[in-house]
Amino acid sequence: MPDRAAQLATRYVRTHEAARILGISPRTLEKYRCHGSGPTFRKLGGRVVYAIDDLEAWADQAACRSMSDPRYVEARAAGHAHR
Repeated sequence: MPDRAAQLATRYVRTHEAARILGISPRTLEKYRCHGSGPTFRKLGGRVVYAIDDLEAWADQAACRSMSDPRYVEARAAGHAHR
């Protein structure tokens, strides 16, 4: 059973703050959400929220060592496909 204190310590943020944390525009984050390529989100009532841990995990998945890194090439191609 998950630790109750850890659950309560999880901080959720709305789209604008999540975008600010990631350094992208809120509109870009909304597009990622629609296309399924963004961080995990939750729908609480009528609001979309993101857990800080999920934002960090999503950003960590995009880490690249060079422009020839397959993840970089894939991310660049995905970014151009949604324009």
